[in-house]
Amino acid sequence: MCKAAARYRRSRFERCEISTKASGTFDLTSFEPEMLDEGPGAALGRVRITKTFHGGLAGTSTVNMLSVADIKGSPAAYVAVERFTGELNGRKGSFVLQHSAPGSHGEQIAIRVVQGSGSGDLAGITGAFEIIQSEDGSHSYVLEYTLG
Repeated sequence: MCKAAARYRRSRFERCEISTKASGTFDLTSFEPEMLDEGPGAALGRVRITKTFHGGLAGTSTVNMLSVADIKGSPAAYVAVERFTGELNGRKGSFVLQHSAPGSHGEQIAIRVVQGSGSGDLAGITGAFEIIQSEDGSHSYVLEYTLG
């Protein structure tokens, strides 16, 4: 039985796994947008972004995003995949994040670790990722994860 005092979850193999958090900051090191379709009502685009992570995650990532902007140019929705390579709390490897943002009207952005995408010491990782943007434009994150 899993202990109630800590954050645990049951795996499909009925063993208890401890959920761990990593947090820190990241910098956008490149942002390369490309317009794909400027049709009526919305514009479709593709963006390649690179990031450098500090804190619990130490390394780099590359994001490949498809986006929709409304007729005023404001982001309306996006989907993306992001490959992180580096260290997570001292464990070396890589994993992929899947982003989904249904719109810019208060809907929640969902970012999850793609199951089966972990490599090296990060093989078996699962979890959820949160991006926090401060008023000054800086970015921080919290990754809640388990390693199976």
